[in-house]
Amino acid sequence: MIAEERVGPVVLVHGGAGGRAEEADDLAAGCALAAARGAAALRAGAGALEAAIVAVEVLEDDPRYNAGTGAALTEAGGIELDASVMEGTTLRAGGVAALGPFRHPVRAALAVLDDDRHVLMTGAGGEELALAAGLQRSSLADMRTARAIQRLESVTTGRSPRRIEDGLDTVGAVAVDPDGRVAAATSTGGIVGQRPGRVGDTPVVGAGTYADDRGAACSATGTGEAFLRAGTARAVVDACRQGRPVAEAARASLTEVVERFGGTGGLIVVDPTGRLAAVRSTPAMAWAWDDGVDRRAHGW
Repeated sequence: MIAEERVGPVVLVHGGAGGRAEEADDLAAGCALAAARGAAALRAGAGALEAAIVAVEVLEDDPRYNAGTGAALTEAGGIELDASVMEGTTLRAGGVAALGPFRHPVRAALAVLDDDRHVLMTGAGGEELALAAGLQRSSLADMRTARAIQRLESVTTGRSPRRIEDGLDTVGAVAVDPDGRVAAATSTGGIVGQRPGRVGDTPVVGAGTYADDRGAACSATGTGEAFLRAGTARAVVDACRQGRPVAEAARASLTEVVERFGGTGGLIVVDPTGRLAAVRSTPAMAWAWDDGVDRRAHGW
C-alpha cells in the first residue's frame, strides 16, 4: 500500500491488479509514462478530467494492458470494451459498455458525459455517440493482439485454467488539478473468455469509478461482479467525504470486497489536496504518480 501525505496537483495511474508479479515492474514503466502524460496535460492547463483521460489513453494504446488495443477477447473471439469517466465538481459522468472496436473507449465515455443526456450507453448506442463525437471506429483485426488470442485459446481449450487474474487487468487514472477539482477514468476489455454481453464494474458509476470534490476520486480494478455488488468506488469516496484518510478508506472498502463479496483487486484514490493511496489484495498491481516535478512508479 502507498499513502503519500502530499499536497498539490497530481495524476495517479494503475495498470490493473491482474498482472503476474514478474511482469509488474515492466507494467509500472508504462504507468509512469501514462502518469507523465497526464501531468503534462495539467501543466498545459487541462483540468483533472482531461488529465485522467489523457493518462488512460496511453494505456489503451499499449497492448500490454487489457484496455483498448490489447483488450481481452470474449468466448466468441470478439472485443467488447467498457469505460467510464467522472468529474467531481458537478458530478457529471459518462460510461460505455460492450462497445465494439474503438482505440480509445475512454473518449467514448467522455462523449456520453458531454452529450449530457444519459450516463451509460451500451453497444450500438454507445458507438453511435462515439462516432458523432468524431471518434473513428477501429477493427477487430487491428485491435485483436496475438497475446489476447493466445490467452483466449489457453482458457477455452483447457490448456490453462480460468484464473481470477484474467479479469483484473483493467486500467485507470485519478487526478486533481490546481483548483482542487478531482476526476477519475477507467477502461477495460473485460474478462478473458467472458460471455458476450457481460458487463463488469468499470463502466458503472459508483462501482468502478467515482469522483466528488468533497471527498476524493477513485478508480478500481478487480473482480467486477464483486465490485458491482459492493459499490466500491462510491464507498471509498463517501468515506473520504466523511473525513477518513484516503488510504484508510481504500483499504476498508477493498477488505469488504474480499471478505463479504469474495472478490479481489486494487484501488487508486486521490483527494482534492493531492493526498493519494494505492492498495491491492492481489500479488501485484502496477501504479505510478506524477505531479510534473516528482514522480514514483512501482509494480508490487
